[in-house]
Parts: sequence; C-alpha cells; structure tokens
Amino acid sequence: MSVVGILTGGGDCPGLNAVIRGVVCRAEEHGFEVVGIRDGWQGLIQNRITPLDRDAVRGILARGGTILGTSRMDPYVHGDGLASCQATLDSNGIERLIVVGGDGTLKSALGLANEGLAVVGVPKTIDNDIAGTDITFGFQTAVQVATDAIDRLVTTAEAHNRVIVVEVMGRTRGWIATHAGIAGGADYILVPEYDYNIDEVVASLRARHRGGHRYSIVVVGEGIAAPEGYVGEATKTDTYGFERLGGVAYQVAAAIEDRTNFETRVSILGHIQRGGTPVAADRVLATRLGVAAADFTVEGMTSVMTAVQGTRIVPIPLEVACSDVRGVPEDLYETARTFFG
Repeated sequence: MSVVGILTGGGDCPGLNAVIRGVVCRAEEHGFEVVGIRDGWQGLIQNRITPLDRDAVRGILARGGTILGTSRMDPYVHGDGLASCQATLDSNGIERLIVVGGDGTLKSALGLANEGLAVVGVPKTIDNDIAGTDITFGFQTAVQVATDAIDRLVTTAEAHNRVIVVEVMGRTRGWIATHAGIAGGADYILVPEYDYNIDEVVASLRARHRGGHRYSIVVVGEGIAAPEGYVGEATKTDTYGFERLGGVAYQVAAAIEDRTNFETRVSILGHIQRGGTPVAADRVLATRLGVAAADFTVEGMTSVMTAVQGTRIVPIPLEVACSDVRGVPEDLYETARTFFG
C-alpha cells in the first residue's frame, strides 16, 4: 500500500485539522495509507511519525490548532534539504508528501519537489497573502475575531472619549486589517502595502472630534513602518532565527497623542486571531482543500498547490504560488478610505 505523509508547518491556523481530516478520509477512499508528521519539518527531519486513519481524525473538525503540531524549523535553513529528510521518508515508506503551510513552508516544499520528492502543497495562512489562490483558510476566522474585538473596543473608546489603536496580524500584507477595519467601522486603517502620512491620520481624527465624535478607532497591520521619528524596540527573532513582529501600534499611538493631546490607548490582538475554533466558512474551505490535495496526490501530481479560483479548487504550480506575496488590491483599500475622516 502506498504511503502518503502529511505535515503542517509554520504558524498555526484555524482549519488545519479540517485539512488533515479531509486528506485522511479521501486518501483512504483511494486505498492509500496516511501517516502524520509531527511538528512540521522538524518531525520529517527527526522521524516523528504517527499513523492516521478515520478514527484518528474523528471529532477534530471544529478544533483549532493542529493535532500534528508545528514548528518553524526549515529543511533548507536548518538542514540540507531532501538529504535531511530522506531517512525518515525511507524508513516509513513515504512516497508522497502533502505540505500544509504558508509562503515559507511552501517554498521549502517546492525545494523538495525540485529535488525529486512528490509534493502537493495546501495554502495555509490567516494573512491571506499566498499568490495564485483567491483566499486561504483561517483568514475568515481571523477577520471575525478581529471584527468582534473592534466592536467591543468601539464601545469603550466612546465611553472614555479615547482613540484606540488596534494592531492586527499581517506580516507584510494588510488583508486582515482592511477587512476587519471595514467590517468594524474603523476610522482609519494602515496597511503595509500603502504608505501613510501620520499628519493626514491626525487631521482625519481631529476632523472627527470637531464633528462631535470624540473617539476613534485606528486599525493597523503589524507590518507597517513606524511613524517617522518614533522608534520601537529592537527587532527580535524566534528560536529558529526568524523575525518577530508586533508593537508598532505603540509608536502610532504615541504619534497621535503627541500631535492631538487626545488620550490614546493600544490593543494588540496577537495570537488570539489564529487560535480557537474556525468559523464555518473556514471549516468548509479547509475540508475542500484537504480532499483536493488527496485527489491530486493519488493522481500522481507533484510540485502543485491546491488553489481557490472562483468556486473551484484547482492545481497550480508551486512555483507560481511561491513567486509573489499577494497584497490588498488598490480598489479594496480605496473602499476603506471612503470612510476615513
């Protein structure tokens, strides 16, 4: 019996368990055995394997996180590519690999495919920024969590006549900030894709106050540049050497308060956006992507990623998915700008 391996890499994301469930149940229909690789690439390098069948994935659809665990170890950054993984593949009879991850994980998957391993990728990120697919699972959950938070912050901002700067995730792209900002009625939204002038932000907030609205909500993506003249903490890295973002909201808030004397507070949503139960839309999307990944794998496809295009799930080259980082289009951000000021 042919063996398919599946791993989840990078940051956790609502819907990962739904993908795993979809892969396992569909692969079994095709007569394939599935094994899970624990802790992402680390497990593939260190031979951490667990068998998966229908019983193993029963009841995991609504769970957040990933039953397989994850890590930010990378076979090319922390190892020698395929050579680092070959012993695990051989000892477990793994002939085909399904990799669920974001841009970094998928780039490593592409590298392994180029070295000859049969690989199918599944796009995973709450940031919604992977090229070639219209949407990624986890994004809708993150937006809903951020929107709920903004709704709550509006009431406390209004009660205290405060400006509140809400920082959401988005390493280099502002999809969550834009969608949650629009849905939550934010008064200004700052995203990495588009430069901003802090004086224009301040002018907009002043205009609101003159109009009788003595509170405001400013939503910022964590990857934006700090206002000129405001320097945050030195850049930190995680245990694997990758940059850790977060905290720019404090510099934005300081700049606003310095220029307006409006009491300004900060709320950083952080990891709460990608933890917990996935919303229904993410459960459905993740399930479809997992089933499609299993289909593409048993059909012998390699170096492809499951992508959402319109209402269909289609295979696209991993090279295309890794070629760019998909940003917020100008027309969507212009829609948000309609409500600034």
